Formats: sequence, structure tokens, C-alpha cells
Amino acid sequence: MLSRTADHLFWMSRYMERAENTARMLDLNYQTSLLPRSSAVVQSGWHGLLSISELKHDYMGKHGDSLKSGDVMDFMVRDEGNPSSIVSCLRNARENARAVRGALTAEVWETQNQTYLEVVRMLRQGDLERDPSQFFEWVKFRSHLSRGVTVGTMLQDEAFHFLRLGTFLERADNTARLVDVKFHAMPGAHPGGVGEQDQECDFYHWSAILRSVSGFEVYRKVYSDVIKPERVAELLILRADMPRSLLACLSEVMNNLARVTSDAQSETRRRAGKLRTDLQYTRIDEILATGLHAYLTQFLDRVNELGLHISREFLVSPVN
Repeated sequence: MLSRTADHLFWMSRYMERAENTARMLDLNYQTSLLPRSSAVVQSGWHGLLSISELKHDYMGKHGDSLKSGDVMDFMVRDEGNPSSIVSCLRNARENARAVRGALTAEVWETQNQTYLEVVRMLRQGDLERDPSQFFEWVKFRSHLSRGVTVGTMLQDEAFHFLRLGTFLERADNTARLVDVKFHAMPGAHPGGVGEQDQECDFYHWSAILRSVSGFEVYRKVYSDVIKPERVAELLILRADMPRSLLACLSEVMNNLARVTSDAQSETRRRAGKLRTDLQYTRIDEILATGLHAYLTQFLDRVNELGLHISREFLVSPVN
């Protein structure tokens, strides 16, 4: 496959996954901001959201030091000057799809195209302001639809595997950022990164985090117990059967890398395999003992390096 084609496919899926994850994080913050909490705690939540995406500097360049929920949502949803906003991600996903229409089925292209056209219409008509949660659910649904159409209609050749590779690398990055910020920001957190709060507040906080990654029902099924922070961390980092966990994402990255290169000694495959193995044989108590924030910061650095190696080995350029 031409590296330029692989590049467009890889980034098409990354942008779609990024739009979904941005919607998940925004909905989490919006839902928790409706709980009876102090303004300082609400402010901290919006600050954390910008930190997850590393966009605090860009936001303050446009809106100043005041973190208002409406301004943050506008910046993260419709601001075309923000490359990580939902509308920017959906536009970029569509443009990457347009560049390689011949490598996609008609259904995949139409899904990408219609998603962008529809989100522009919805924002123009004020759907975000009328019901933010419903708007975010729509974004998640369109991302699910995009993946479903891809799996259901595309030949499982190299094009398909580059799409999947982009999806799971982006998902690993976003899950790690979400867990890091939400745990690290908890008041009274001990060095392991798990906070101690009032029991009722704990329940709403951790259940909201689980719902933001579609993990609430999964947690109940796996643990059959009250929600405990260390188990939330274990579920989202180390459970191989949790679709959005770091281990599950890296396993998918490894599987798809193996399909696009036959070189078992590839540096990219070596790095991906080492990262997956570290997750596979690590225990949550070991991670918490050494510090969750430090562990996830290192993980994000390694995922970023892995993305650069994928770009150098298969794609057009190391950045997009």
C-alpha cells in the first residue's frame, strides 16, 4: 500500500476516535457540573478537561483566565481554530476519507461525509445549547456507526488494518489521559493517586467516570461490588476484556501491526510488544505503589513515541 494512502486511513480513524473521546469527556464534565458541588470544584473539572487535551494555553489565548463552562464547550466543540474540537476532528476525518475514497467502501465514505454535514447543521441550529448530553450522545453514535460500517463492509486488507491501528492508538492515548487527570485531581489523593472523599460524592464521581467510557455496567459485572477507585483504575488500565482499557487497546495495536508488516524484528512492533507486555504482567497495586500519575505520564510518552515510529515506518510524515 502507498504510504500516503495508509497515512490518510490512519488519521481518518484517529480523528473520528478523537471526536468521540472529546464528546465523552465533555459529557462527563457537563453531567458532574450539574451535581451539588462548589464552583471551585466545577472550575477544576473544566481545567482538567483542557489539561487532558493539552489545550489550556490555546484556550486562555482566546478566552483569558476565566474558565466558563459555555466557553470551554464552545472551544472544544465548534471552534475550528482548535484542531482537537469535535467539528475540526469530524472535518479532518472527512477530508482524509475524501483523499482515499477509492480505498473505502461507499458506505464508509457516506458515513464520514454525512457525519460532518450533519454536525455543521446541528451546531448552526443550536442543538448543543438545547441539550448538550443529547448532542454528545449523537457524536458517540456516529463514531460507533463509522466503526461498525468499517468492520461490516470493508475487505480486511491493509487498508482495514491501518484504520483499526489508528482507532486503537488514539483510544489508548485518550483513556490514559482521562484516567490520569481524573485521578490526579482528586482532593486528598495519596501518593498512589486514589482520592478519599465523602462516600456519596465518591459514588457519583467514579460512576460518572465509568459511564464516560461505557464501563459502568462492565464494572458491575466484573466486580459485583461497590465502586472503588483502585478497581476503576484496574478496569481501565489492565483488564484485557474491557474494550477501552489500555491493555485491550495495545493488544489491538499489536494485532494490526502484525497484519501490515511481516518483519517480526521491526522496531515499531518491538516497542508495541514491550508496552503491551508491561501492561499484561503489571498489577494495579504495583502501579499505585509507584504512583499512578507517574505511570500514566510514562505510558503517554511511550504511546507518543510508538505513534512516531508508526509514522516513520509506514506513513508519509511523523506528525499530522
